Amino acid sequence: MASAPRTSLRTVTPTVETVLAFVNTRADGSGRRELFGDGDSFAAWLAERDEFGGETVVTDADAAVARELRDALVTVLLAHSGDEESLGEPLLRAERHLRRVGALYPLATVVTAGGVELASPQAGVPGVFGTVLAAVTTFAQSSDWGRIKACRNPPCHFGFFDRTRNGGGLYCSTGCGSQVSMRKHRQRQRDGGGASSDA
Repeated sequence: MASAPRTSLRTVTPTVETVLAFVNTRADGSGRRELFGDGDSFAAWLAERDEFGGETVVTDADAAVARELRDALVTVLLAHSGDEESLGEPLLRAERHLRRVGALYPLATVVTAGGVELASPQAGVPGVFGTVLAAVTTFAQSSDWGRIKACRNPPCHFGFFDRTRNGGGLYCSTGCGSQVSMRKHRQRQRDGGGASSDA
């Protein structure tokens, strides 16, 4: 489209789509609902996603594991955006959790004449989590791993692929950027008002 920024790669690959589809299942302040709230809602979401094999029998416990994996990934993507609240101990906890998940859902190398890819050798829900990890791992090998981010607007934290030329995007939309700017402006006004009243 003419309005899209011109960049080199910057087309969202299937692996990025898989990661973003998984992380963008959270409820937030803008009206998006929780899609992994229980086994039924998680199963309904999976039924709409071909890359996860379609319909899968899942439990409420599976949905809880999905939420934990998703939230750990969101923390990493917030770190890509430079979100200060996600750095330090929250990021360390997320990375430890992702290491544990990686051990529970190992990947297999699939070699064909057409190329090599990572895939989950497991079926059912373990295969779903393995597919997410395979997508993360595959894309993380590229120089664009840091461009998968989570919006720094606190009510949002929506995952997005940063298509800006310099990789400096912080928000998923201009609307979220405007909200943050407005909050900062109001805070400066409150701080300035308080300083002038004390003078």
